[in-house]
Amino acid sequence: MKHRELTIAESAVPLATLGRFTQARVALGRAGSSLTTRAHLAFVGDHARARDAVWTSVDFTSLAGQLTALGVSPLQLHSEAADRATYLRRPDLGRRLDAPSTAALTAAAVAPAGRLALVVADGLSAAAVQKNAVPLVAALLPRLAVRGLEVSSVCLVEQGRVGVGDAVGETLGAQISVVLIGERPGLSAADSLGCYITWSPRPATPDSRRNCVSNIREGGLALEEAAHKIDWIVGEAFSRKLTGVALRESLSG
Repeated sequence: MKHRELTIAESAVPLATLGRFTQARVALGRAGSSLTTRAHLAFVGDHARARDAVWTSVDFTSLAGQLTALGVSPLQLHSEAADRATYLRRPDLGRRLDAPSTAALTAAAVAPAGRLALVVADGLSAAAVQKNAVPLVAALLPRLAVRGLEVSSVCLVEQGRVGVGDAVGETLGAQISVVLIGERPGLSAADSLGCYITWSPRPATPDSRRNCVSNIREGGLALEEAAHKIDWIVGEAFSRKLTGVALRESLSG
């Protein structure tokens, strides 16, 4: 059997300059069979920032004050995960509200119910939420208002997973939930915010019925562009009564 020889195509861009165009770990160089000292130290620093992002707590009191300044009422809630260690070991608990939070949310619900539930959860990156959540809410509010979606309150969920938006949406009787959450940090981005949009949110909703806008951060997807994408998805969701794999961004042209 004749084997073909593989050839490696030469890059049009010198490897040494690739780092100027991306924060990804490319063209690190080497010292013998190992990384250079500079690349190794950068890896150690990035790894430490990623760990800090996971274990650091979000200052929800500060977020509540910033949201109040935007003219919306924050409602601070908690998942069934009592602490961070439990949250990391038991993802299922992070998808459900604890009993006091459910009671508080039920008491806060008004008739007729709001059409959209806006949720901010800490997720896996406190840095992402602390830095990007309020500016993104500020960019979203006027866009949603144009659609007749007045957001009067924002639910802040400590130790929350994406699925906690289903519990919030169902309790409020909302038609759609928009969850802003800290994404799992990587070695090149520890402050990335994600947004998950779910039509007819109910517990046990599969992820295939959600749309996601990710990597919202400086150096990633800009806040204004993210707000535009989220607003478009919300508009299409109300028009078509669905979200998820059946609602593709390509439909926007």
